[in-house]
Formats: sequence, structure tokens, C-alpha cells
Amino acid sequence: MTQYQHIWKDGSPVQLGLGKIVCVGRNYAEHARELNNPIPDSPLLFIKPATSAVHMTRTIEVPRDRGAVHFETELAVLIGCPLTRASESDVQRAILGFGLALDLTLRDLQSDLKAKGQPWERAKGFDGACPLSPFVAADRCDVGGINFSLDINRQRQQTGDTNDMLNPMLPLIAHISHQFTLLPGDVVLTGTPAGVGPLQSGQRLSLELDDVLFVETTVA
Repeated sequence: MTQYQHIWKDGSPVQLGLGKIVCVGRNYAEHARELNNPIPDSPLLFIKPATSAVHMTRTIEVPRDRGAVHFETELAVLIGCPLTRASESDVQRAILGFGLALDLTLRDLQSDLKAKGQPWERAKGFDGACPLSPFVAADRCDVGGINFSLDINRQRQQTGDTNDMLNPMLPLIAHISHQFTLLPGDVVLTGTPAGVGPLQSGQRLSLELDDVLFVETTVA
């Protein structure tokens, strides 16, 4: 598998390696409801390894014979400075860029692991489980309200607005930095809105971030 490298929208490399991908579960109330999950009292955090990252602009390959593979479209935040027990103002200065991600999930396996009270990593951290788009510079987006969407075969599937997050972006990332240090090159996935579902071979996916980033890809 080709090693992943962050890139900017123009195709140039980001001069930072990927360390870890910190994910936030159930950060949109409607998504929690669609899966019949309780809304957590505090941010629900888990980590995908760097080996799960692949370039979204390439064909997405999903595991075979492992049950349903669900997509979850998320805003991805690229961290540019170390954050440890950070304030919200520290976080805002540390955000280097924004992009989009697909948090791919082996849903049948995840449900089985949940039923057994076991961690989710096997359902969330497999190779290829995190397609990432190119990034745009942080100053291209308004932190106060970022919109993103996913269309599948030209039909709108998911629409997200950061104003709908249960845990808003800046305090959320500050909270994460109080649990463990974020380093330059780390990525934070901020949760998915309602509309998740299974990927199918041959689907064409179109993703948009505000009016500054548009990505198309297909499912192998």
C-alpha cells in the first residue's frame, strides 16, 4: 500500500507527516438518532491509525467479505502546531487547514463489538478506512460556520453544518488536547451528520466543502 501524504488543493505536498487521526463519534444529534445511539454527555473519542489513511481522489477500495462498509462524511481539521491542554484561542491559531474525510466503518463488526462491550478499532481502523481529501488553508473557511456535503450518483446523501455540532469545533479540539497531545500533521475528524449508509461497488461520490473544495471519487 502506498504511504499516504497530506496534500494541498493545488496538489503540492503539505510539509507535515500524518501522525494520528482523532475521531469524534455522535457529534450530530440526528446521526446518533438514526443509529439508535444515545447522545453522549461528553465527546466520544477514538483514534484511527495513520495506516488507515488513503487519498480520497483515488478509487476507494472497500474490504470484501467483512459485511457492510458504511460511509460517514466528516469535516477534517489539519493541525499545524502542538496542542497540549490548549485554550480555544490556541486551537484557532493551530489549525493549518480544512478538508473532508470518509470515516469508513465495518458496521456489522462494529455492532458485534458494541454488543460484547469491546473497543471499535477493528471496525474503524482497517487499511483504507479513512479516505482524506486535499486540504485548503484555514483562512479559506469561516470557523464559525462551515458547510459540507456528499452526493452519491448525483443524489444528495449527507449535508453537514458545523453550527449543528453538539460539541463545537474549537472547544472540542481544546477538549481533545486535554486528553492527549495533538501534534503537527495530526487530523481531527469532527463527526458526521445524518444520512450514513453502505458503500456499493460502482458508486460515484461527489464531496464539497463550502465553495472552496470539490472532490470526486468512485468505489471499486
